[in-house]
Amino acid sequence: MLQKAIGKIRAEVWDRDPAKLDWWHARLVRIARFTYAIIRDLAEGQLSLRAMSLVYTTLLSIVPLLAFSFSVLKGFGVHNQVRPFLERFATPLGERGNEVIDNVISFVDKMQVGVLGALGLAFLIYTVISLVQKIEGGFNYVWRVDQPRSIARRFSDYLSVILVGPLLMFSAIGIVASIGSNAVVDRLLEIEPLGSIVLVIGALMPLFLIIAAFSFFYVFVTNTRVRLGSALTGGATAGVLWIVVGFFFRSFVASSTQYAAIYSGFAIVILAMIWVYLNWFILLLGAQIAFYHQHPEFLRIGHRPVLLSNRARERLALLIMYHVGSRHRSSKPDLTPDDLNSQLGLSGNIISGVLSALCKRELVVEADSGALLPGRDSETVSLREIVAAVRVDAGDRDLTRARSIAPVDGVIGEIQSAIDGALSERTLRDLIVEKER
Repeated sequence: MLQKAIGKIRAEVWDRDPAKLDWWHARLVRIARFTYAIIRDLAEGQLSLRAMSLVYTTLLSIVPLLAFSFSVLKGFGVHNQVRPFLERFATPLGERGNEVIDNVISFVDKMQVGVLGALGLAFLIYTVISLVQKIEGGFNYVWRVDQPRSIARRFSDYLSVILVGPLLMFSAIGIVASIGSNAVVDRLLEIEPLGSIVLVIGALMPLFLIIAAFSFFYVFVTNTRVRLGSALTGGATAGVLWIVVGFFFRSFVASSTQYAAIYSGFAIVILAMIWVYLNWFILLLGAQIAFYHQHPEFLRIGHRPVLLSNRARERLALLIMYHVGSRHRSSKPDLTPDDLNSQLGLSGNIISGVLSALCKRELVVEADSGALLPGRDSETVSLREIVAAVRVDAGDRDLTRARSIAPVDGVIGEIQSAIDGALSERTLRDLIVEKER
């Protein structure tokens, strides 16, 4: 009876096309799919493990990261916003949070880069970069991105996140604080209903800043193109969740006197680590929601590997070569991997394997700018080469020791001869020109 009910619910959720349903029914189906996908991913435990890993990296990198940020912020005159920001972050820790902040800022103030030496300074820089690298690794896992950034892109992009990100965030906090003490705002507060509206906006402003910070991470750290709407969806969900979890965690800290009795002075350290873990977990969960918002086709399969049949790989190879070659022939800029994903309507993890096989055969090359270019003139690339690039793989060597049977080998030879006969005289240019007619 239970299995029958579960089967009926599953059919209602997954076997119906939302486009053919009433808007309210379609909305319920989409919400059910999102809920199912998120619960399934949480049950797998990968997000939790990656959040735990980020906690320990944070402990190593928090002091040098704040030191770098403080130096940059001091140059722009907004360094006084660091402590208010940390106090807001540590609010769920209660009164003991100020103790943690005092210790961290004391470490930063006492840091003397001059006595560290080259090796010590390099280690501090490495810990900061490793934090951003781990964040990118978590986002890339969520977004099914197999290829990390190149070394050159890591340096430039990570530097932007480490230096520009805090500057924008603390500048925004300073602007909000200055607006709150502005005479014009004080005058508006006296006029109703503008006064009530201004008060509501002021109360919601911290939430907006949190959402903006989360969305910034999703857009600039993930090594793929994240649409702004999807980033804001994930950022809004994570921001609201951060506020709610912070409220309950603050209540938990206030009522957890037994922790102080058991762990003594270490209690605040343990609670701080738990709070940092919850922050990273919420950040990754928001990234997961942003991914499913942009790629709802993954709601059902989740992180199961996508296994393409030979026919699908061959078709995808021809599609990739057509789009890359066609764009290169036109006056438009060459395609990037993200552009290719958008053109095909597929995610990067589906395309990456076939694209990698084409790159190994030098049918496609990736420029330093990230653009995808044809490896040769389209008139010299036969369709047979394209198909062979994805049909012949290194894994075929594992079958060379299999005992041969003449009739089977004969059939395989006939199949290959048929493919060669049908495609050897046709080139990529023929395919492109045929579409242009």
